[in-house]
Amino acid sequence: MRYDYRLLLLKSTALLTLALAQATQAESSTAPGRRVLAADYSAHRIAIIDPDGAIEWQHPIESIHDLQLLPNGHVLFQTKWTRIVEVDPSSGDIVWEYDSSESNGNHGKRVEVHAFQRLPNGDTMIAESGLGRILEVDADGKLVRQIALKIDNPDPHRDTRLVRKLASDNYLVAHEGDGAVREYDSEGEVVWEYAVPLFGKQPRGGHDASAWGNALFAAERLANGNTLIATGNGHSVIEVTPRKEIVWHLKQDDLPGVTLAWVTTLQPLPNGNLIIGNCHAGPENPQILEVTRDKRVVWQFKDFERFGDALSNSFVIASTEE
Repeated sequence: MRYDYRLLLLKSTALLTLALAQATQAESSTAPGRRVLAADYSAHRIAIIDPDGAIEWQHPIESIHDLQLLPNGHVLFQTKWTRIVEVDPSSGDIVWEYDSSESNGNHGKRVEVHAFQRLPNGDTMIAESGLGRILEVDADGKLVRQIALKIDNPDPHRDTRLVRKLASDNYLVAHEGDGAVREYDSEGEVVWEYAVPLFGKQPRGGHDASAWGNALFAAERLANGNTLIATGNGHSVIEVTPRKEIVWHLKQDDLPGVTLAWVTTLQPLPNGNLIIGNCHAGPENPQILEVTRDKRVVWQFKDFERFGDALSNSFVIASTEE
C-alpha cells in the first residue's frame, strides 16, 4: 500500500489543531461535573456556571468579598460593601436583604462589610469593618448578638476579610490590615492568634503577582484542628497547627505552569483536595484551581470573557464523587 505522506501530515496537523482548540476551550471553562458560583467585582457579575460552561443564573454587583450557597439553593451575597441580599436563582427574587449602612445604629457611620454567613439557626452573622464588630441578626434584621474585635491597625476597608463562625460557637477572623488570624470566643475574647509571616521579605505594594505582603484573605479550620490560611498578597496557602507550626505550604510557583497572585478563597474538599481562588493573576493564569496535597493541579477555571482579573470569591459545587 502506498501512503500520501502529505495528506497524512495535513490530517495530523488538523487533528492537533482541533485538540489544542478543545484543550483551550476546556481550560477556560468548568470541567465536566463542575458547577461554579463565582463573583468578580471588575466584571460587576455574580453567576452560577453549569458544567458545560453556560450561565445558569447571574446578578449585577458593585463590590463583593463574600458569598454563600445556601442549602435551599438560594445565594447569599452582597451587591455593594454594605448591602447583603439573599436571592432565589430560580425566580430571581430577592427574598431577604440587610444594609449595614442604615441598620442597628449605623446611620451616618463609615462601615464596610467583607464577610457574612447564614447560620444553622437562620440568623445571619455579619462582620462590620470600620465599626470593628461582629454581629448576628435575625430574619427581621434585629440584633441578637455582637462582639467587639481586636484591631491594631483600624481601617474600614481592611479590618477583616473572611470571617467564619465555627461549630464551637467561636469566630475565626482573617484580619487583613493586621496580617493576622484571630479566633474569638462567644464573649469576644481572643483565644488563639497567628501572625502571618513575611518569610524574611520586605512588603511591596500592588495587587498582582509582583506584590508582597501578609494581607490574608481567608482562614479555614480543619477537622484535625489545624488552620488553613490564604495569605492574600503572600501568594500562598499555609496550614498551621494550634501550636503555630507550619506543616504545609503551597508557594507562589509550586504549581507547574501557574503563578499565584492574590490568594483568596479556600474550599477543602472531602477527597482531601483544596480549591483556591487566584485573584489578580492575569489572563495567563486560572482564576480558580483545585490542587492536591502533593501540589498537582487537577482542575482549573479560567474565564476572562465573562469574568475578569478581580474574581475574588467562588464556591465550587462539588460532584457526587467528592
